[in-house]
Amino acid sequence: MKEKILVVDDDRDMCQLLSDILTTEGYEVFTAECGKIVLKETEKIRPEIILLDIRLPDKNGLEVLKEIKKSDENIIVIMLTASEEVHNAVNAMKLGAFDYFTKPFNNEEIILDVKKALQNRRLKIEVEELRKKLEKSGNHELFIGESPQVKQMLNQIKTIAHTNVTISIQGESGTGKELVARLIHQNSVRSGAQFVAVDCGTLPENLVESELFGYEKGAFTGAAAKKEGKFETANKGTIFLDEITNLPLSLQPKLLRIIQERKIQRLGSTKEISVDIRIVTATNKVLSEEVKKGKFREDLYHRINEFNIILPPLRERKEDIPLLANFFVEESNREFRKNIEGLSGEAMKSLLNYSLPGNVRELRNIIRKAVLLSDSDYIKEIVLDGGFISGAERFDYLSELGKGIPLREITHKAIKEIEKNVIKKVLTQTKNNKVMAAKILKIDRMTLYSKIRSLGL
Repeated sequence: MKEKILVVDDDRDMCQLLSDILTTEGYEVFTAECGKIVLKETEKIRPEIILLDIRLPDKNGLEVLKEIKKSDENIIVIMLTASEEVHNAVNAMKLGAFDYFTKPFNNEEIILDVKKALQNRRLKIEVEELRKKLEKSGNHELFIGESPQVKQMLNQIKTIAHTNVTISIQGESGTGKELVARLIHQNSVRSGAQFVAVDCGTLPENLVESELFGYEKGAFTGAAAKKEGKFETANKGTIFLDEITNLPLSLQPKLLRIIQERKIQRLGSTKEISVDIRIVTATNKVLSEEVKKGKFREDLYHRINEFNIILPPLRERKEDIPLLANFFVEESNREFRKNIEGLSGEAMKSLLNYSLPGNVRELRNIIRKAVLLSDSDYIKEIVLDGGFISGAERFDYLSELGKGIPLREITHKAIKEIEKNVIKKVLTQTKNNKVMAAKILKIDRMTLYSKIRSLGL
């Protein structure tokens, strides 16, 4: 179904021009020439976007904007204005307009802004649907993503959740290994029982055995009373052994026996206790490589690897970053009692250009910090590596020197980097209005377009 756009302008030629431009791009376009019929037309055609002129013959465009937002907050409004009315356009942004354009405008800019606005709208709707799913299911943890990798992984969970096979999850730190383990548990017949998570990397080596298997009173100095271990606690449910490669080699045979026989023995006891558990393990390393290095038993490797799930790093599923970022904005808004609408185009671009070595965990921390620091409706800057940036990572002059590159070439690169940052900053300030940006930079518009293309902006 075609997305609908309503153009509101008393200039018939302007309406026709915009209609032609947007129809060519595949949108269904409607027009109106006065403010008093906008709400009726909006209710009738249900447009996704309204292009609204500030100066209308019967009503002020700002008043019409207020009425539109009051009737349906999800409709995106882009204001059209003369250059001498920019102050009104800024006021419109404060009232909820997505963006504004000064006449005469560039056709390509209008098309790009409409696409960006529609993408923003789709993301907000998806985030709202995710929030409703969470509330309906009572599950406060959901693996978010629409990429092929995420869809494949969710299908794997659906396939194996109802079985009792031992599962190995592999993925970098921050990719959501424990979240996947919880999803497996929540979608299994064991969902009503305990999910017990154990981080094998944080347990002191001398306490690992007692923590996992428990102990009897007097089993060792300080054992004043008997204590059940993690495996007993997880009986009838699921035990999740995170960073399994950190389990000492001396204890790996005991884990192998538990997997095979589903029986444990507390320290200081000769009695075996049967346990009915699902075992899920995880690691940020390649298990087969750990076996080759002699750090992990081969027989245990085959036992825990009955079914393997590999979580891709976020840099390999970048199409999920906007959805995740907007989800974390909503989450942070609730936490900090703020009302941030989302990320600016430049801020989102900076995230997409960043490698995110900490994956989803790092992205969540970045967004929380950005929401906390933001004093406007949209996040304009993203804090990465301890500094504000709004694009690709900064040019490292010293590393260029180390490569033996001539001074002239380094200077040329440095100037281009500075020029790029200045233009990006001005474009951010003008809400990507290139006419205004060119005036501020005191260059003509065609020169600005040329620089934007050559600098990859």
